[in-house]
Amino acid sequence: MQKGKPARKYSQAARVHDIIRLIEARHGVAVEEMAEETGVDRRTIYRDLGAIQEAGYPLVSEWLNKRKVYRFLTRFKDVPPINFTLQELMTLYLLRTPCDFLQGTPFQEEMESIFRKVNSVLPPRYAAHMERIATVSIPLLQGKRDYGKVAEPLKLLREALLYQYRVKLAYRAKGKGKPSAYRVDPYSLIFYKGGLYLLGFAHNRQDLRTFAAERISRVEVEKERFEIPEEFRAEGQFRSAFGIVEEAVMPVQVRFSPAIAHTVRDRLWHPSQTTTAMPDGSIVLNFEAGGRMEIISWVLSYGEHAEVLGPAELREEVGRKIRKMAARYAHL
Repeated sequence: MQKGKPARKYSQAARVHDIIRLIEARHGVAVEEMAEETGVDRRTIYRDLGAIQEAGYPLVSEWLNKRKVYRFLTRFKDVPPINFTLQELMTLYLLRTPCDFLQGTPFQEEMESIFRKVNSVLPPRYAAHMERIATVSIPLLQGKRDYGKVAEPLKLLREALLYQYRVKLAYRAKGKGKPSAYRVDPYSLIFYKGGLYLLGFAHNRQDLRTFAAERISRVEVEKERFEIPEEFRAEGQFRSAFGIVEEAVMPVQVRFSPAIAHTVRDRLWHPSQTTTAMPDGSIVLNFEAGGRMEIISWVLSYGEHAEVLGPAELREEVGRKIRKMAARYAHL
């Protein structure tokens, strides 16, 4: 029970009504303020906020002056019409096709719904022109993932991400047949190499974990809300990784042959990278990152044109894999 105001004996419905009016009257309201105004504890307020969200109110939370506050999204009837230039529409439609890797997810369905709405207000000639522009951008996706099997879990996960609800996951880790149970605070979705991943705090590991969406077989949304740490930044989570696997950072040095040096030099592989041009036309790429298997796979994709110079243990491991590969073709 909060100190200050005495407990007010009224129904949850009446209390929820007061909380709705309070949120509508202010730019953002903290849980502590709502508890003080209504004379109940924080746990009760969280239950009331859950009831408000379930009733269809567009309740969202955000950090304001180092406080977590709750507010309603601007009502659609108050949103003025949005005007797009032809150039802006072209950019929007160019982004449509590269999202084809989301096929089978609720995100793809909503993407199509967005463009149907846009087309419905465009003159027919413009709508046809925009549809043609969408085909100019063609994604080439190797090893495309099948999200149709996990469409329902992804719908539940989407709601948990929107309203910051804790979830229980059944997740089949790579190389394991039986799914494991996780209790997770879902923080963010990550897009990597045509794949969709969930980044969240796993309570049974007491650490951040990354989950491949196609391996999530079941999602149960709990009524308990969670708070994302104010200092959390998704973009900084993988800064030391070569891809999305977080491991101990190591200094990596790879030499690329003159034949492909230009293709490697013109790309950013890691924020820490530096390149050195060699007299024979080759280049040496240096960076510091974790993710041993991702680095090895990347090096091997260049075949004879890439050579690991360091660290020694990484060079030895790549050498072992190459010798095993050579043994498979020894009879040729």
